[in-house]
Amino acid sequence: MESILEQQRKAHEEIERLEQAIVDQFMKDPKSHKERLTREHRVSDFLDRISSRSKFLYELYEDSDGARKNEIDALSGTSEFSEFYGRLKAIKDYHRRYPNETVEPLELEFINQAKENGEDDLDKLFSGEEGSGRFLDLHALHEQYVNLKNIKKLEYLTYLGEFDHFSDYSKENKHGEYVKYLADLRNYLESFFRRVKPLSNLEDIRRETENEFNTLWVQGKVSGKKSYSKETVYDAHLKSKKHLKAANEMIKKDREIAFLEALIQKYAQVLGSQREDTKANVERKRALTDRERRMELETEEVDDVETESEDEDKIYNPLKLPLGWDGKPIPYWLYKLHGLGVEYPCEICGNYVYMGRKAFDRHFQEWRHAHGMRCLGIPNTRHFHEITLIEDAYALWEKLKSTSKTDDFKADTMEEFEDVEGNPIRSSYDQQKILTN
Repeated sequence: MESILEQQRKAHEEIERLEQAIVDQFMKDPKSHKERLTREHRVSDFLDRISSRSKFLYELYEDSDGARKNEIDALSGTSEFSEFYGRLKAIKDYHRRYPNETVEPLELEFINQAKENGEDDLDKLFSGEEGSGRFLDLHALHEQYVNLKNIKKLEYLTYLGEFDHFSDYSKENKHGEYVKYLADLRNYLESFFRRVKPLSNLEDIRRETENEFNTLWVQGKVSGKKSYSKETVYDAHLKSKKHLKAANEMIKKDREIAFLEALIQKYAQVLGSQREDTKANVERKRALTDRERRMELETEEVDDVETESEDEDKIYNPLKLPLGWDGKPIPYWLYKLHGLGVEYPCEICGNYVYMGRKAFDRHFQEWRHAHGMRCLGIPNTRHFHEITLIEDAYALWEKLKSTSKTDDFKADTMEEFEDVEGNPIRSSYDQQKILTN
């Protein structure tokens, strides 16, 4: 058995190596979301080990049984030489009994750890729908929600935006299965938070929420609930002891439910970016055809293979230039020639910003703009090219509907021609106009 002093020395060495390992992790520049999250999980593991070893050291230094003091006295007393040779003999006897036992020095563990790729472990933490922590997966909870009694039924996309609107539910329906649904929703959000933000302290958020909630509860300002801030007020309201006991139980349950709701609302606020990304991803997937969905899945598989096999050498790119076909930054003169530094925002696309004129011109026929036009109830035809403001799109649409150009939007009667200059004519109206001229 190792001496207490040797155990302390090894614990101190492990803590120092863990601290250096954390520094090494933060010296790296993660290239992707998965690399950043992998680094955070690894650092979180290191911090847990530091905490564990620090607690172990504290107990040794506290020396509640006096064993450490006895060991130091034995080494520093009059019989220190006999103590030294006695320990040396014990070490030799141990290695004589176990001559082939392999020993891995502590530094080898951290050398091997630096070479490991933790992205495979990261994939096991998240479902496919969660996209390595980029999106929430509330499908099971949505199914649980729509099966509650006397609850307004919401489709999934609407549910993502309103699952924390608890004031919309009547107090009479907040019992039984509803409480179980709240607990399951809270458990999922806490689990997702720990997986996607491993370096954040969930307990701090919970304590902060509890303090805010207690203040509002005492003041009677919790939405949808009634409480009594003073004992005298409460006693005046309830005369019967039996009624008082039953009412106390009811208020206790109401308080638990209200705190659950407040906690879920806080988690939804902290995970706001993932929530918005989830809504955008659901909308995007709905706009895809079956063929586009299959192509996207194939692309993701190819990207995963390329990520695993790509070279780890860092590319020097201080100007953040786009990468060319060879994976290297394009020349700066080419970047300026194509105007890739010029931003073109489009309100119809949800204020998405396109870099460069070429990308801006191309986006009018891409899924994002087509989906935006479809949400406005306007056909995405050539007449609306260059239109990026919602107000302008509506104005042009009303103008076109008020003229004979509305015939141009009837896809089942449209034919495409070309005039002598090669310009496309996409409707019988355009053809007639040219022929008459």
